[in-house]
Amino acid sequence: MTESLAATRYAALRWNTPLSENHAEELLDHLDLADAKHIVDIGCGWGELLLRAAARTSATAVGVDMDPTGLDRGRRAAQDRGLDVTFVEQQAADWQGSADRALCIGSAHTLGGSRAMLARLAEIVPRGRVLVGDGCWESPPTPAAHAIFGDDILPLADLVAACRETGWQVLRLTTADQREWDDFESRHRAGPREWLLANPSDPKAAEVQRQHDEREHEYLTAYRGVLGFAYLVLAR
Repeated sequence: MTESLAATRYAALRWNTPLSENHAEELLDHLDLADAKHIVDIGCGWGELLLRAAARTSATAVGVDMDPTGLDRGRRAAQDRGLDVTFVEQQAADWQGSADRALCIGSAHTLGGSRAMLARLAEIVPRGRVLVGDGCWESPPTPAAHAIFGDDILPLADLVAACRETGWQVLRLTTADQREWDDFESRHRAGPREWLLANPSDPKAAEVQRQHDEREHEYLTAYRGVLGFAYLVLAR
């Protein structure tokens, strides 16, 4: 991708997950951040949720990810808002440390899948609360949806059972609604589509158009209303 196209990839996204502003604030409320001492965000991207959590507390805050572009965006946002948040470029599985609050949103794959993520978070947070965001099947997957996402996605009931099996109490369970999903999918394509409008004769335009049209088609025909996304506030 050209530099200008690369910069548009996440430009329209508030965070890389189907989540509204109000829903995010409610989830952070249930993390009980006032008494937090150490917060870590595993697979933070540009760390928007971490930044909002840090703004609520004097706890130390660390975001861990391997995307340098996202980390730079997070560092700039932290500086602009006057927040003391550290962003670390490191594989999530390699991060060593402990906390009393943790976030892991859409990053189960970086820790080996949903069950492995929950077990690893129990090591990172021996006592405290975590906010987990993870894909789940809200209804039996179509063959097309299963072909896209494979066997790593659990039914919602199995995801909740895995929380209990790894020693967590489920304090709060919500799922992304259809409006949140549609907004997320639209925002995911909005930056590149704006680029296409501004650069219709670019040599890469046809391929960019094909990629984003293909994802849009998959969403509308294979997993819209089938793939869910669960947000769980867990404690131990």
